[in-house]
Amino acid sequence: MKPLILPTTMIPLSQLMQQSERQSPVSVDPSGHQSWQQFHNDVALLCEKLNSYEQQQWAICCEDSYFFAVAFMALAHSKQHMVLPGNHQPAALAELSHHFDGLLHDNNIQCPESCISLKLNTINWQSSLDIPIVFEPLTLADIQLTLFTSGSSGKPKAIIKNLALLNYEIAQLEMLWGQQLAQTTVVSTVSHQHIYGLLFRILWPLCCDRSFSRFDLIYPEQVMAQASDGCVLISSPALLKRLDNEDKTQDYRAIFSSGGPLPLAAAQQCQTLFSKLPFEVFGSTETGGIAYRQQHDNSTPWQRFPVIDIALNAEQCLKILSPFIDQDLWYQTSDHCEQIDNDHFMLKGRTDRIIKIEEKRISLTDVEQRLCSLPWIEEAAVLTLEQNNRLILGAVITLSNEGKKDVQQRGKGKFWLLLRQQLRQWIEPVGIPRSYRLVDSIPLNTQGKRLVSDLESLFTDDAST
Repeated sequence: MKPLILPTTMIPLSQLMQQSERQSPVSVDPSGHQSWQQFHNDVALLCEKLNSYEQQQWAICCEDSYFFAVAFMALAHSKQHMVLPGNHQPAALAELSHHFDGLLHDNNIQCPESCISLKLNTINWQSSLDIPIVFEPLTLADIQLTLFTSGSSGKPKAIIKNLALLNYEIAQLEMLWGQQLAQTTVVSTVSHQHIYGLLFRILWPLCCDRSFSRFDLIYPEQVMAQASDGCVLISSPALLKRLDNEDKTQDYRAIFSSGGPLPLAAAQQCQTLFSKLPFEVFGSTETGGIAYRQQHDNSTPWQRFPVIDIALNAEQCLKILSPFIDQDLWYQTSDHCEQIDNDHFMLKGRTDRIIKIEEKRISLTDVEQRLCSLPWIEEAAVLTLEQNNRLILGAVITLSNEGKKDVQQRGKGKFWLLLRQQLRQWIEPVGIPRSYRLVDSIPLNTQGKRLVSDLESLFTDDAST
């Protein structure tokens, strides 16, 4: 593995708060920009406030990226364990509440006893400290952060990292793209509560003197309105797929996509609208970034990050040696791959999506790919369901124009029979979905992930639609 050299354009997380000034605002917003001096003061004041609490594990739940950044750096310098719930809904927070004993937030949510509202305290933070806080360098390996997987393959799983690992990844991103992104502002459609948004829209800009926008872009019109050569778009397939009806305005300096597979058509539409293909980033909460590509066609391979070594195990699954996880230990993934050379590979699906039905091994990924190969199907998501004490497969599908016409002509019942008949060419009977749902689009979260719980909710009644 090659040693990681910090780029000269980056201030490491350990020394970030020791900066006396920077050229660009920390955050930008139509209501006003937040200067480095204001950010420095707000972090110092929140550190002072945290000193009056005994809690050691604090969750951050912020919609505003500026408040999130203040909370993140204040907790780091207070040597607290940070927890980032991916979902702020009361029931979701309650499920994760055993991971934290205090909560920092910027909206009206149900809180434990130890709860600090950043929005309410901002008014009081404008006064100066009696004694200015001098920030000492951080020992990044000692500061821990709990993130959660998206829940795309079940319940969210807690993943604990330290800030040294994140610092490595920021340095790699800056080495690859820093020169291209000089003097830009970061706008985003993805949440900072997950690792992709945390790195790309908050920590990377903070460490490399770039401003970030305070709030998410939610609608395609907002994405088009923000386009300019001075902006970088951090996004996911969930939104980039929705730009198909938009007209060209201006070009982004660069576009990044992560969280799930980006369809080739969506990549090509970005090329049409912004004169650039997105940089797709492949990785996970557990691994951090692994590889990247710009998808010119369906055969475009993934290129590993320079600091990562790759290999395949006996089952042809990718394993990596990465400073974003452990410098010395290989990490085994469940990603079935074809390795082209020491730097490039093709993804073939996940082996952890292989299940057993009546002693037959069935690949959910293969069933999805077979469905999508049919002319009537645009997208498909396959999952396991319990029906009359038996395990069966269900399929959530979106139709192509040809499929929509066929359903109108045949009716749904005959259309399902047609799908099953076609799938028998490749798949054993037990692996053919027995229940189907037609949707306009496959439900995704803001990270572009398909959540099992959302797909299961479409099958709560007995009749297929």
